[in-house]
Amino acid sequence: MESLAEQIVYIGQLMFERRLTDISGGNISARDGDTIYITPRFAGSKQHWRLKPDEIMYGPVYSDELFENPRLSREGKAHFSIYRNFPEAQAVIHAHPFHIMPFAAARKPLVPVLESLLKFGIIAVIPQAPAHSQEIANNIVAGLRGQEERMRKQAAAVLLPAHGIIIAGKDLFAAVDALERLDWNAWCILMNKQLD
Repeated sequence: MESLAEQIVYIGQLMFERRLTDISGGNISARDGDTIYITPRFAGSKQHWRLKPDEIMYGPVYSDELFENPRLSREGKAHFSIYRNFPEAQAVIHAHPFHIMPFAAARKPLVPVLESLLKFGIIAVIPQAPAHSQEIANNIVAGLRGQEERMRKQAAAVLLPAHGIIIAGKDLFAAVDALERLDWNAWCILMNKQLD
């Protein structure tokens, strides 16, 4: 069985290849008990998602120890806040998906138009706050509050205004599955406008 670090590397490459994130950013983490595994800073911009398992950072969920490391992803606060508030979340993906980004830019919620997306409900846009701040992390937690059952079954998500999406899932594969389904849903909404 692959380690969590190996799974994170694989999913990062898969996301990049499938335009579920871009060179400029995104990050992936997973939890094993009280340990968090998370992609390092610049995984996209400097490494183009060509990571190796030994480059995945790890440390205790309930300690700020990793925040002292300059390699920690700038979205680390959001990942830690999700794990500390939702034991249901075992994986977190922050991404800049090709078809979802117009919704984030326009600050428009993502309404399910495909049958397979109904279980995720409407993906709301959280209030604006400075990028990489504890305030945005708090807004993410508030946006995910009440979606614990979705996390237990598969995943829950919120849109970050003018930034992207963050998904909290029961595991890495459930989270990336949700990410691609949501991106397809976004594409269908955009294409439906062309059919009118």
